[in-house]
Amino acid sequence: MQVLVRDNNVDQALRVLKKKLQREGVLREMKQRRAYEKPSEKRTREAAEAIRRSRKAARKKAQYEGLLPMPKRKPRAPQRPAAAASPATKP
Repeated sequence: MQVLVRDNNVDQALRVLKKKLQREGVLREMKQRRAYEKPSEKRTREAAEAIRRSRKAARKKAQYEGLLPMPKRKPRAPQRPAAAASPATKP
């Protein structure tokens, strides 16, 4: 996995890296591997995940076809100006 650091902005690169790791499921897998998981528990968990994925896909398809209402969008917070966001720039 690779993340480019632009303008020496390491904080932004870390945010991007964390988001990529989250999307790929690496963090969840690391958390699961901390302790031993019995094969029967693994089968049960994987079956539950498959059911969850199929239900989500069916729900998305029904929303796309207009059978279910689309989810309400969350209002986005207004963006702060870059100069006012960092306290180090104040004299």
